[in-house]
This record gives sequence, C-alpha cells and structure tokens, in this order.
Amino acid sequence: MRRIINSTFVTIDGVIKDPQDWPSLDAGGDANAQTDLLLGCDGVLLGRHTYHSFASVWQGRSGDPYTDRINAVSKYVVSTTMDKADWENTTVIGGDVAAEAARLKDGPGGDIVQYGFGRLSHTLMEHGLLDELRLWVHPFFVGRAGGDGLLFREGTRSRFDLVESRAYTSGVVLLSYRLKESVAGS
Repeated sequence: MRRIINSTFVTIDGVIKDPQDWPSLDAGGDANAQTDLLLGCDGVLLGRHTYHSFASVWQGRSGDPYTDRINAVSKYVVSTTMDKADWENTTVIGGDVAAEAARLKDGPGGDIVQYGFGRLSHTLMEHGLLDELRLWVHPFFVGRAGGDGLLFREGTRSRFDLVESRAYTSGVVLLSYRLKESVAGS
C-alpha cells in the first residue's frame, strides 16, 4: 500500500504560512533531502492554496531534478471551487476527500507526498490516512501569523512516534514522525 507523507516547513514559533517570505538560509543538504523525498514518490497531494502557490513557482520551469520531477509527477489538488487545473498531470478532487485519498493509497505506485498543513492534513489525520509527518523546523521566530498560518491550532488529535531526526548545517532540523496505529481516543 502507498503511504501519504506530509512535508511541512515550520518555524520554532509554529508558523507555516508564507515560507517564501522567511529569512533565507543556505539550504545545502535540506534541498537535497527535499528532492530525495519527491524523487521517491510518484504522486503529490495538495490543498487548493498550496496548489496555487506551487504552480506559480514550478509550472513551466525546468532544468533541475526537483523542478523536473514536480512538473512530471501526478498531482492531486483537493478543492471544492476548482473544476479543472492547468498544471500538467493534475487531477482535481472535489468530492469525498477521505474516500479519494484512501483510493489513491490503495492504488498501485509509490508513496504520495502532501505539502502544506491545513484542512486537508487534518482530514487525512482524522481518517487515519496520513502515514508520516516530516516537519522541517526552521531556526527562527517569524513573530506573527494567525489561525491558518500556524501549525498549532484546533483540530484532530493524533499521536505520532518519532522515527528520525536530522540536523542540517543551515540550522534546519528535520523531524520525521509516523502515525501511531491506534489513534482513536488518543
């Protein structure tokens, strides 16, 4: 069975919104690890906001392994307001998100990476469909963000086990967690 792996950038103060506006870091091994994750997957799952953000950056570009892969791989965008997507190899999921995600997991192929951490991530956790959470903790405080801009907000209760941690020369720490098998009543 395929796994869904969430990959989210977060600051020490819990901000996930607008990482493109955060202080610049020498990515070094961080960028290689992000590329390795994407190269190891054959699907990308996105919410509508993350889809628009990613498409505006990657669509139409080429020339490096990450860019070439994200443009070529199958992408699935969850949206109740979009009828179609113009980024190549993108399918819009507008119905029962949990059922569609379960169908994708049960289908043939490799793992699916899910970028961003919003309603889609909470829906996946609520239904036991999010297998792994990779938090890329950035070494600074942004100092402001509200509601949907924070990782920490009201939502589904889930328990995870730490399976790996890596520190990069940039100061970013990657924390990889797997969803505990029994999440009910956690």
